[in-house]
Amino acid sequence: MKATIVTIGDEILIGQIIDTNSSYIAKALDKIGIATYEMLSVSDEKEHILETLEKLQNKVELVIITGGLGPTKDDITKKTFCDYFEDKLIEDQEVLKHVKYLIEGFYKRPISQINKEQALVPSKATVLFNKMGTAPGMWMQKENTVFISLPGVPYEMKYLIDEVIVPKLINEFNRSSIVHKTVMTYGRGESLIAEQIEDWENNLPNYIKLAYLPSPGKVRLRLTARGNNEEGLKNEIENRIKELYKIIGEIIVGTEDDQPIENVIAELITSKKKTLSIAESCTGGKIAQSLTAISGASSYFKGSIISYATETKINILGVPRELIETYSVVSKQVVESMALQSQKIFASDYAIATTGNAGPNKGDSEAEIGTVFIALATPEGVYSEEFNFGQPREKVIGRAVNKAFELLYKEILKK
Repeated sequence: MKATIVTIGDEILIGQIIDTNSSYIAKALDKIGIATYEMLSVSDEKEHILETLEKLQNKVELVIITGGLGPTKDDITKKTFCDYFEDKLIEDQEVLKHVKYLIEGFYKRPISQINKEQALVPSKATVLFNKMGTAPGMWMQKENTVFISLPGVPYEMKYLIDEVIVPKLINEFNRSSIVHKTVMTYGRGESLIAEQIEDWENNLPNYIKLAYLPSPGKVRLRLTARGNNEEGLKNEIENRIKELYKIIGEIIVGTEDDQPIENVIAELITSKKKTLSIAESCTGGKIAQSLTAISGASSYFKGSIISYATETKINILGVPRELIETYSVVSKQVVESMALQSQKIFASDYAIATTGNAGPNKGDSEAEIGTVFIALATPEGVYSEEFNFGQPREKVIGRAVNKAFELLYKEILKK
């Protein structure tokens, strides 16, 4: 079963807002075995919407549309649906009752005519009751395609997808199974990994597809299997991943189905009753941000100093001025001092430090742009590594963050 997701709104086409609805809907459909065939964004123009509906009819079994259901004149989805399905708008009493409750009972103001018009729906539509807002969803079918229209407000859309639409789709359609498993690797590039696992990849059965998902410092390998036996698909993927561990196991840190590397680190360091602190320069707090986004980080994470400027490294972190003057702010000696000072200030077992030239200018150092030093202070001592992560700036910072996690993960595993 295939689906197309359509977002309606000029605000998306001009980049005023980011479309997060489509990715949420696609994930929800994927979990119940419905493959998203394409995602489209169209303008708030009646003819454009009608052309899109006509093009998609019988091309896919399911079309989910978000946006254009508000009370203002630029929200034209309901009227356009009526034109496409040769229908008319009628007042739905249950929806009207709910709208009156929200406006008069919750917002404490008189209901207006424009509010009442939210209860107008196509007479042929199955109304999808939206208890989170005033705009109901609509379910309509033409020949072999079901068209579903949802409000564009994300929390309203999510409620309808999770509580109304997914259960209805499960009940009304026979679907095949789609199984995903993503292997997380750190510290090796996409092309090198592809060379190492070429034979393994070539021997995958035709119902299992491999996708490479590279980002700075890490590569995700996603296996996708489609078929009618979900349990059999899961077992086959697990067996293929076991084979993969034998080839590149040294760079695999787990599967995304489990958790990303920062979650793995959090569990490891907590289980060993150890603590961590950070001194960041070129990464600007992104390492600390990733760790503190995880619930329970306070049990092991002692704190961080973003010593971005040279004077901050000296006056706040306590790096000796003469060390910087002798070796430069981007150096092995300085980054190791940063890690040791962080470890001392926060009384932590481990400490990570970063310093480098992310670009586009060299700043306080003559080191080449892209150069990054990462240090790790441990209960036994301190060590550092030098890297050149190239350009642009965003890539340098992203790779530095991921490399820092990789070094810490491997260090904790030794104990």
